[in-house]
Amino acid sequence: MIEWSAEDLMIRDAVRDWIDAEVRPNLDALDSGELPPYDLLRGLYKTFGMDEMARSSFRSRLDKERAGEPSRADDDRPGGGNAAMSMLPVIELCKVAPGLVSAMGVSLGLAAGTIMKRGTAEQKERWGLDLLTLDKVGAWAITEPNSGSDAFGGMQATARKVGDEYVINGSKTFITNGPYADTIVFYCKLDDGRPARDREILTFVLDRGMPGLDQTRPLRKMGLHSSPTGELFLNDVRAGEDRLLAAGSGGGKESAKQNFVTERAGVAAMALGVIEECLKLSVDYARKRELWGQRIGDFQLIQLKLARMEVARLNVQNLVFRHVEMQRQGRTPTLAEASAMKLYSAQAASEVAMEAVQLFGGNGYMSEYRVEQLARDAKSFQIYAGTDEIQVTHIARDLLSR
Repeated sequence: MIEWSAEDLMIRDAVRDWIDAEVRPNLDALDSGELPPYDLLRGLYKTFGMDEMARSSFRSRLDKERAGEPSRADDDRPGGGNAAMSMLPVIELCKVAPGLVSAMGVSLGLAAGTIMKRGTAEQKERWGLDLLTLDKVGAWAITEPNSGSDAFGGMQATARKVGDEYVINGSKTFITNGPYADTIVFYCKLDDGRPARDREILTFVLDRGMPGLDQTRPLRKMGLHSSPTGELFLNDVRAGEDRLLAAGSGGGKESAKQNFVTERAGVAAMALGVIEECLKLSVDYARKRELWGQRIGDFQLIQLKLARMEVARLNVQNLVFRHVEMQRQGRTPTLAEASAMKLYSAQAASEVAMEAVQLFGGNGYMSEYRVEQLARDAKSFQIYAGTDEIQVTHIARDLLSR
């Protein structure tokens, strides 16, 4: 794949028109945190029929599973088998408000994705469909205050078996959608007396309002303000076996690793949106802004910045096209491949956005010129879903193990 098809471009243009009408007028409210993103995202889904596609795919998948037939990898993907329908809205939204994609991606790809991969048919019926249609908001809770990049080894949240139930205690932080989530996929360790690092990882599905579950107000942060982030505190939360995913299989750690692949590969599309928008804004500014009687685009240092932005755009676009082709063939990147995609794309987006701020000069530091917001948002790509340093570790370990 070397370019978008005519059908892809029609989808892209329709999404752009919707964003211009619905998202851009609300940018200030989104960036201030005054407006949660969920009604806008539901509007996107309804406008393009993505909620109905999700319902149809969901029913098809469950019917196959109950008939003993294998399901396809794209059965519960937004847009079904149309890879462009899942990628293009991500790219276009990230040109304006990358936080919308973070909120949507965690709810769909991580919370719903975990339930659809690891849950029973009953669990999928109970929680999966409402998440896949965005009727409900999902959160994926693994990060803790004292673990960070050591997500599994440093995990301190525990579940202790008491009769037919588990009693869950612990806290999570930096949880996307945490303040507003209706459904929470929660990772913790089985408290069975073994040393902490040797304990089995369990995955539970929790509901908003359960006794002992406290969801905090949104945290203040550097960027990505259109994606609410919060903390979770659990004090003797009781959960039955019906809330345990992949019960008894030790599948909690494996399901989290699968989600890391999904999340990290998706960052390339997010990065492409930021890069394309920063490049467009920078080219327009370089044409119009004049110094010493000539437009700044005539100066070689400005031309160098624009050229490097275009190189980054082409490289990241090629990574996105590769991922689209893999999706169309039913293939999934390895963890190392997804980590490589994220490492390069996140760094490229952050560098391009900061260069755009520099190109705009004093205006670039002002919020009304938008590159300021995109630079703040792009920095988050190098931190969430695993820091740059963690991506390096995963890539190198794979290379050294061959």
